[in-house]
Amino acid sequence: MKTGFVCIVGLPNAGKSTLINSLTGEKVAIVSWRPNTTRNRILGIVTTEDRQIVFIDTPGIFTPKNKLGDYMMQSVTYSMKDIECMLYVIDASKGVQKADYEFFEKYAAKYPIIVAVNKTDCISRETLFVVLEKLNHVENLNEIIPICAKKGENLDTLLKLIDPFLQTGIQMFPEDMYTDNTLRFMSSEIIREKTLYLLNKEVPYELSVQVNKFEFREDSKGKREVGGDSKSICEIDANIICEKQSHKGIIIGKGGQMLKKIATEARHDIEDMLQCKVYLTLFVKVDPDWRDNDYLLREYGYDKKELK
Repeated sequence: MKTGFVCIVGLPNAGKSTLINSLTGEKVAIVSWRPNTTRNRILGIVTTEDRQIVFIDTPGIFTPKNKLGDYMMQSVTYSMKDIECMLYVIDASKGVQKADYEFFEKYAAKYPIIVAVNKTDCISRETLFVVLEKLNHVENLNEIIPICAKKGENLDTLLKLIDPFLQTGIQMFPEDMYTDNTLRFMSSEIIREKTLYLLNKEVPYELSVQVNKFEFREDSKGKREVGGDSKSICEIDANIICEKQSHKGIIIGKGGQMLKKIATEARHDIEDMLQCKVYLTLFVKVDPDWRDNDYLLREYGYDKKELK
């Protein structure tokens, strides 16, 4: 069997998380129009009869302005260790940017790099040709391929391009496993995704979610299989973390309506994931400057020690 790790990298909003979701066929990473929605190193596992590829989704590359940003960029560097190749994603509608060239100059001679030109559905053939022509002049790139992650276009060809870089070995994960994320973590990410989506531009992107309680229990109406255990209800209590008191009021909304809407939409997605009934209770907590507080960063799941 051919196996290996492939690190997905690129600038913010290039479509990396959409790509890993399309490749696995599952919701592994949350998706938002806001830059740097992905903050953690996330694995997506694709298994066929003769290959298993472990894709590593990473935060978009940017210049950090706080300790959270430092953590995110450190997680990108950590994800590059012991990989077979790198999958660099470019937003075709934005073209090849200065930061893309800088990345290639730094890493193209050190790693095998496949460039996926994403969002081809948003541009004309002429524009795509210009992007591909520019990339063809970049030294040490192994492959260049246009794709549309959202529609799943050309992804089978992309997998074939990765094949030569894989190693012969044993299967690393069970064939029905598509991520190593815990259900608790994925639930917190779904809550954050819905908060970002529903609040649109009303509240800055600097939000986090802290799950205080995540427990399965039986109910009187019967049992359903969840993760191998006979359970039928999952109880989740979580905090939505913001930095300002004014943001707290916006998240809660008039009469608590916005918070209720966030909880409802998040609950539906979590129920689809867990395949059981979910009781979700949300609170809003204000922690000023949590993005520059080492203790709070660890509390909210951004621990640099885990990246060593």
